[in-house]
Amino acid sequence: MPKTHDPRDGYSPSFFETLAQIEDRHFWFRFRNRLLSCLVQDLVARLPNGFRMLEAGCGNGNVLRFLSSTIRHGKVVGIDLFEEGLRLAKRRSDALLVRGDVHASPFQCRFEIIGAFDVIEHLHDDRQALRDFHRLLADDGFLLLTVPSHMALWSYFDQASGHYRRYSRRQLEQTLDACGFRVDFVTEFMLVLYPILWISRRVSGWLRGSKTVAQSLASDLRVFPLLNPILLLLLSWELPFIRRRIRIPLGSSLLAIARRA
Repeated sequence: MPKTHDPRDGYSPSFFETLAQIEDRHFWFRFRNRLLSCLVQDLVARLPNGFRMLEAGCGNGNVLRFLSSTIRHGKVVGIDLFEEGLRLAKRRSDALLVRGDVHASPFQCRFEIIGAFDVIEHLHDDRQALRDFHRLLADDGFLLLTVPSHMALWSYFDQASGHYRRYSRRQLEQTLDACGFRVDFVTEFMLVLYPILWISRRVSGWLRGSKTVAQSLASDLRVFPLLNPILLLLLSWELPFIRRRIRIPLGSSLLAIARRA
C-alpha cells in the first residue's frame, strides 16, 4: 500500500486477474463475502443517511461489489495502490474508486466505517497502517478487519502471497489497542479449515514434489465441484454465531470489529 515501501510490501498485482476468475465460485471467498456483507449491514443500520465507508486495499473489487449492494443509505469508496486491481474493480462495482495510499491520504473527509480485508498482513509496518485508519475514521467510527490466523499454519502459500505474519487473537487485540482502537469483538472463523490446513501444511513438502510455487498456488485455489458446496455449507454455520458476537474457538482467519477510541 505505501508508495515508498519495502519491495515485498503489498499485494502482487499479478494475482488480481487470477483471483477474479475464481472468487465467484470458490467457497472461501463466497463465505467471507457473505459474512462481511452481513456484518456491514448490521453496523450501518444505526448510521444516518449519507455516511461514508472506505475499503482500504480494495484490490479487484471482490468485496467492494458486495459492500455497494449492501449499503443503500451511504457512500462506498475503494482505495488501492495498484491500477491493475482498480481496472477490474471498475467492472464489478459502482463504488467510487481512488488510486492512492492511505499513508498519504487524498481524502478531505473522515469515514464512519473502514474495512481492510486480508490487507495488513501484507505490510511490514502493520501498526502504521492501523494508525492511518485511525486518523481517517470519524469519532467513534468502526474498523472492520480480517487477517489470517495462527503462525502454525504458515507455509509457502503465505510467502508467495507476500505475507509478513499470521496473527493470534491476543496479538491482534494488542496491536489494535496500541494503535488507538477500542476492540468491540474479535473472533477466529473458518473453523473447518483449520485442521485441513494444519495437516496439509505439514505434508506440503512431499505433496508438492517438483511443482513450482505458481503451480502449487493454482492447486490450492482450485474449485472442486463436489467439495466446494460442502465446505461452504459447513462454514455457513458460523455466520449466526458471529453476528450475535459469539466467538468461534478456532479458525484459519481472524475477524475484528473495533472503534476509534
